[in-house]
Formats: sequence, structure tokens, C-alpha cells
Amino acid sequence: MTDASDDPTPQPAPGEPGAPLRLVDVQAAVAAEMDRIAPVIDDLGARFAAAGHELALVGGPVRDAMLGRRSNDLDFTTSALPDETDKILKAWGDAWWDMGRDFGTIGCRKGDWVVEVTTYRSEAYDPHSRKPQVKYGDSLAGDLGRRDFTVNAMAVRLPGRELEDPFGGVVDLAHRVLRTPGTPEQSFSDDPLRMMRAARFAAQLGFTVDPDVVRAMTEMAGRIDIISAERVRDELVKLICAPHPRLGLALLVDTGLADHVLPELPALKLERDEHHRHKDVYEHTLTVLEQAIDLEPRLAARAGLPEGPDFVSRFAALMHDVGKPRTRRFQDDGVVTFHHHDVVGAKLTRKRMKALRFSNDQTDAVGDLVELHLRFHGYGSGEWTDSAVRRYVRDAGDQLERLHVLTRADCTTRNKRKADRLRRTYDDLEARIDRLAAEEELAALRPDLDGNQIMEILGIGPGREVGQAYRFLLDLRLDNGPMAPEDAAAALREWWAARD
Repeated sequence: MTDASDDPTPQPAPGEPGAPLRLVDVQAAVAAEMDRIAPVIDDLGARFAAAGHELALVGGPVRDAMLGRRSNDLDFTTSALPDETDKILKAWGDAWWDMGRDFGTIGCRKGDWVVEVTTYRSEAYDPHSRKPQVKYGDSLAGDLGRRDFTVNAMAVRLPGRELEDPFGGVVDLAHRVLRTPGTPEQSFSDDPLRMMRAARFAAQLGFTVDPDVVRAMTEMAGRIDIISAERVRDELVKLICAPHPRLGLALLVDTGLADHVLPELPALKLERDEHHRHKDVYEHTLTVLEQAIDLEPRLAARAGLPEGPDFVSRFAALMHDVGKPRTRRFQDDGVVTFHHHDVVGAKLTRKRMKALRFSNDQTDAVGDLVELHLRFHGYGSGEWTDSAVRRYVRDAGDQLERLHVLTRADCTTRNKRKADRLRRTYDDLEARIDRLAAEEELAALRPDLDGNQIMEILGIGPGREVGQAYRFLLDLRLDNGPMAPEDAAAALREWWAARD
């Protein structure tokens, strides 16, 4: 193999997307990882061999070992049928599962290790079916040939640790290129979801995609329609939560795949008006996404969310302006407006997420963020009353910290003075929120009287009137801040009398 560093073509710096690897570094990374996982691979390899079966570490774990990435989740392929695999793993592990038995997969956990072992297989899609037709194979080479990309079509035979690389995956990995083992047309015909996986791997690994693969994706984009919404959703989530989502999203848009799975994104490529008085909404959106990613550490520090990618905030950043194409209007002086694009965008976002079978909680969270993303701009230079600040917090609810991230990320102006002013203004709003929260337990935002107290004071039983009184007291709380119980009771009686 030629060392990727000998390529005279200008290359990205090490660590950047598309940067090549040196063969010696790949070999060293693999050796180190094989030594680390030796307690698993050597033991399991010996057990399968003693039972008369082949076993190989395969796919992602081999690729990641070459990239120096560590994981305790290991995938294997074997000549053993599922029942035989089940027996071996039950004699080795601590816990077992067989939800993937119909696809030839048996899972097992031992200590901190999680393994899945799949029988050699061959699968393809009927042209009109969403489900693969699974057939067991009879060789490691045949199993590798049915995999999606050459960098995933490598294996390490066990227990001898011999590398199997029949399709040049090591070379492609060193050059950070995604190619298919056979023709991309055949690969994508067998499983159209692989087109989305190409975009996802570009986003996860920072790899470039071979021109022939891009061409096939473009020509066959419509074939993605036979794939279930759930599988498309899962790939989209992985792509958006990857280190370089712009790479994958751009590939989806450029090949036309996004027209089928997320049409709101390419729709943002609005034609610029002749006076160039509004931003390139598509590029602005991708920039907002990247800036939201940079702000994610805030979510762990302030909201107690897990460190790492946050899908809700990222997807809200991606969808926050999807209402603009439907609301764009040109005024007589050439000025472009997008009135109410926040409300329209929230509706489009919820509709798309429901179509992709996202959970109600995720759909509500992202939809609320899209609908609220413009609210801050009414703050001006700090003219909001405390009541308005309380309502901002109430409407954001448990998405307040994500709303902080989205609102800050939405500033993409190149005017440094304007950007600094917006940042300082939002700093001021957050400071006011923190002050009010400390003084008033703002997160609770409940009326000063509960339902039982309302009924007792007004002499009424459960019913619609209690809810109306509760909402009156909540508005009073938002306007005035906390009140003493006797003051709240007096206001309630006055409201009730006026109502009667």
C-alpha cells in the first residue's frame, strides 16, 4: 500500500475532515486495540474454533481500531448458526439477548464488554419491499462483500488475528474515502438506506465520498422512499449528532436525498433577491447548527444534561428557519420579509417529525424551540418588564437552556459591533432571569394559591371555574411576582366579584 502522506495533492491538516492517515499509524493503532480487547477476542475465538466454527471481528470495530477509536461494543461474524452461537455465548457471558435472531444475531454482555455475533449472511431488498430478505452465507469473503462500504468490509480472523481486506478498505481508510465493495448501484439497490449511511459516515468520520458513490446516490435518491420512516429517522439522528453534520447534510442536499427525507432543508436554498437584502438562509442555517454545537457545553453545565451531542438543540437549530420559504414576501422597496415564519416553521417541524416517527416529547421540544426562537428580539435593549421576562421563562418551560443556546447561535452577522451588542443584550436577559429565579423560584411559576385554596376562598367545587381562577392567579403572578396569600386571596375575590 502507498503511504497516504506521499500523495502530492494538497491535503487537509491532520485531524481535519478528509486528512489522510499514515500506514504506520494505522498499523500501530490496530495492534494497540487488539491488545486491549485481547481478553474478549482471544477467548471467544478459541471457543468458536473448538466448536468447529469460524469467528472474525468485523466492520465498525475494525475500522475504529485503525482510526485509534476505542469501544467496548464489539461486532463479530461467524460460520455458526444462531442456535450454535447462543450456546457458546451462554457459556461465556453474563447476560444474553436474541432480538436479532431473525437476522442471525445473538447478543451478549460480559462485564464491561458488549458483543453481538451474526451468522455469515447475504441480504437484499425486493424492489418494492421495506424489509430485507435474509439468507445465511457460507464464507467470510461473501459476508464482507455484502457490506455497505469498503472501510466496513474488513475483518480480523480469530483467534489468529489475520486481517481480511478483500476490497481495499485499508487504503480507502488511509485516504479517508468512502467507496462500496461492489458497484454503488448494486449496493444501494440491495439496501437504499446505505445512501443515507454514506452521508452519516461522512459526518461521523470526516471522510469524503467517492464520486461514483455520489453519482449513484443522485441517480437513485428516489429509492430511499421504500425505507421505513423509523430507519430513516435513526440515520438522520446519528448524522446530526456526528462531529461534522454539515458534511453529511450537504451531501443529502446535493444528491437530492434530502428532497425525500427532509425536504424543508433544501427548500431553504432561496433565490437571493436582486438587491441581496437577505441572507442565504441555507448557509445561515448550517452556520447556526455549528454555532449551536459549539454552545452545547452550556447544556451540561447549566441544565444538567449529559455531555456530548444534544439532538434536540441541534435539530431545532437546523429547523428554526424552515418557515421562511412559505412566508417570504417582497415589499415595494425590495425589502424581503418573513413575518410569522417562527409559527409556520414550528408547524412544519412538528409535521416532519411526526412523519419520521419521532417521540411526542422530542417533537414538542423541537417545535417549541422553533416557535420561540424569535421571541428574544422583542427584548430590544432591555425594555422588557419583569412580567415579560417571567412569561419568557414560562413559555420556554424546561427548554429554557436550549432556547438560550438556539437564540445565541442564531446570530450569524459578520458585523462585529452588532454581534457584540446582541451578545451583551442576551447576557443581560439571562442575568435578569437568574436574578428573578433566585428571588422568586421562577422555575416553578405557580400561582400563589393552589386549587384547594381557590375552592375554599370562593366556596365552589371542582370544575371549570377553578381552572379559570387558577389562570387568573398565574397571570397575576407573572405580572406582579410573588404575593402574600392574603393579597392573592383579596385579588381573587375581587376578580370573582367582577366576573359575577
